[in-house]
Amino acid sequence: MRRLKPEELRAVCDPASLPFSSTEELPTLEGMIGQERALSATTFGIGVRHHGYNLFVLGPPATGKTTTMQRLLARAAQDEPGAADHCYVHNFTDGYRPTAITVPAGRGRELSDEMARLVEECKARLPRAFEGDEFERQKSKILEDLARGQEKEMARLEEAAQAAGFVLVRTPTGLAVAPAPRGKPLSQEEFEALPEAIKGRIAAAASKLEEQVENTLRQLRQLERDARQAHEKLVSEVAAAATRQLIRELRERFAGLDSVQRYLDDVEKDLVAHAEEFRTAVEGKPALPFPPPPGAFLDRYRVNVLVDRSGATGAPVVFEQNPTHANLVGRIEHRAHFGTLVTDFTLIKAGALHRANGGYLILEAKDVLRNFHAWESLKKALTSRSVRIEEPLEEFRMVTAAGLAPEPIPLSVKVVLIGSPLYYYLLYALDEDFRELFKVKVDFDDSLVRAPETELLYARFIGGACRDDGIRHFGADGVAKLIEHGSRLVAHQGRLSSRLGALLDLVRDAAFYAQGRLHPRVTAEDVSHAIEQKVYRSNLVEERIGRMIAEGTLLIATDGEAVGQVNGISVLSTGDHAFGRPSRITVRTYSGEPGVVDIEREAKLGGPIHSKGVMILTGFLAGRYARERPLALSASVTFEQHYEEVEGDSASSAELLALLSSLSGIPLTQSIAVTGSVNQRGEIQPVGGINEKIEGFFDVCRARGLTGRHGVMIPAANARHLMLREDVVQAVREGRFHVHAVSTVDEGIEILSGRPAGERSGPRGEFPEGSVNAAVERALAENVERLKALRTDAHGAATVKPSGV
Repeated sequence: MRRLKPEELRAVCDPASLPFSSTEELPTLEGMIGQERALSATTFGIGVRHHGYNLFVLGPPATGKTTTMQRLLARAAQDEPGAADHCYVHNFTDGYRPTAITVPAGRGRELSDEMARLVEECKARLPRAFEGDEFERQKSKILEDLARGQEKEMARLEEAAQAAGFVLVRTPTGLAVAPAPRGKPLSQEEFEALPEAIKGRIAAAASKLEEQVENTLRQLRQLERDARQAHEKLVSEVAAAATRQLIRELRERFAGLDSVQRYLDDVEKDLVAHAEEFRTAVEGKPALPFPPPPGAFLDRYRVNVLVDRSGATGAPVVFEQNPTHANLVGRIEHRAHFGTLVTDFTLIKAGALHRANGGYLILEAKDVLRNFHAWESLKKALTSRSVRIEEPLEEFRMVTAAGLAPEPIPLSVKVVLIGSPLYYYLLYALDEDFRELFKVKVDFDDSLVRAPETELLYARFIGGACRDDGIRHFGADGVAKLIEHGSRLVAHQGRLSSRLGALLDLVRDAAFYAQGRLHPRVTAEDVSHAIEQKVYRSNLVEERIGRMIAEGTLLIATDGEAVGQVNGISVLSTGDHAFGRPSRITVRTYSGEPGVVDIEREAKLGGPIHSKGVMILTGFLAGRYARERPLALSASVTFEQHYEEVEGDSASSAELLALLSSLSGIPLTQSIAVTGSVNQRGEIQPVGGINEKIEGFFDVCRARGLTGRHGVMIPAANARHLMLREDVVQAVREGRFHVHAVSTVDEGIEILSGRPAGERSGPRGEFPEGSVNAAVERALAENVERLKALRTDAHGAATVKPSGV
């Protein structure tokens, strides 16, 4: 055990050791500060191009994960080939399934413009082609041939009818034959007046003639069919001649792009097949003053450029801040038209996966998991290596609107998920697809090694922040104070915090106060004031508890001695501020066998780790004092005036010291508070929140007046974690406050009691008389003897049951 020197309580950064006088002299930091593991994993994840090697970036908040990954990916993307454009076009075979086309960067917009030009050219050329003399001459010839053929067939039919004594009569239902023996059709009365034999012959002749009429009508329909086919062929030839050169130019312009060539084949066929409709669509004018619905005839030749990479260099890096299902995989919009929802391929919109295709997509894990169906859609796209645009839960809709099923677009993207360690380990344990899709773990550390080169990188980061925000630069003393605060944040003299977001906040705060004080540079005084003000804005609860202690509402003794009573220290957090709160720990012991009773646990105010720490006390007592006799002990342990849950084992050493005091009857000083956990061998183990605990007890003692006897006893292993406030260090330097470092319970009991702990010696292995351990062992032995006397049975046999917890 030893008292720590003032130099051991805070790792001070000497401004003279920094190779600059102002951060204005330093170049801006490029890259990360430290984080070699994360950098190595990122380089590996970017380099491996196999399926499933996506990255999950985890680490504490405000460590610069997102900013760092954006910078690293942007740098890597610059040297990678540019991504392609993605388009959707009309499927001339099945309009329900638009066709996807992938072309080099910039060619998608070019294709769209060229198709728009093609439509305009066709709108001008086709009407002229159909109005030309040659077209009219051939069209007239087809009509004349049809008329001659019809006349010929009708003449032949009329001749046959006259030879049989009939004439042809045109009725609303078509051609009919009527008997006309003298060249004039008989009336119904005249026909009825004829003899039956003559009527029979006429009926037989009429039946035979009707067959010839049917044959003639069949020939007429064939003539019309042939004329129509001839006209269609004529129109096709004229349309092909009018558009052939235009299509040829497009083929040459997009040579080597097979998907475009196939599309132009379909366009050419469709233009020829629908030349008449095309002409009608051009010449027709809408009768109503609103636009035509989606899917109007000329829209079929448009190109929907889903992703346009015109002018972009390198691979894309996309950070999607709202990763909903639609924002990830795209969506199909609808337009209201006469009370109905209609759509076509031009209303297909891209998602983040489309924009990042061929590059990198950065997502926040919590946002992906929070949005309905987004996580499943992302996994489906990565697993299938394609992006399929579809509405989630479409099959459960009560009323469905007209929809599409666009062709999936092949996907090649590196997804970078950023989140807390909790998300990573939960997904790894519960989602079997996660470990197959995110094989690269990028783990950001919350601290960095504190070395001269790291301190210089800290300074460069501060200088870059000053330039970016347009605020005052820091002097060397201001940077030194920030470096010390970086160690304070991680509670380690040999490390610095990597939570650059918190550091940046302090840089801005200090610059604000420097500006108010008209300092040309931010000084150490400005930084200290910014830290104090930040604490002041958040420590209202701490002040209230301190006031309650000062007023005697919360009973904390800082002078004198007491048996079975020790000042422990816990850490309370209000979210953005943590502070130490002294608590009175008391132990009462008496004859009996229940063992050590944890009142917090019995009242359901103790957490499992705290309960474990109390159970260890019994193991220590049994191992040290119950070698030759059973352990007969009844004791209760509690935190006085503690009404919230107690968790953690950092008070177990204080509880053990209070228990030993109660058993031995030896009083302990109340001017020294205790923190540290203990194991069954009596070794004092390090705990967290060590700085807040020391400062919490220091503030209480200072409010009552420091006497030189006040102090805190901490585990020796916590010495390297000390980054105490400067006022605490100054009080230690002046001898008004002390920090004691101990390694064992025996060292601690000697400091608090002023008596030797004692070690077993001699042939019987007894503790020396007058030692604390001897008094404890004697008290436990007396408990056993009293219980033996009470339990002597009628035969004089004595039994004692061992204690439990």
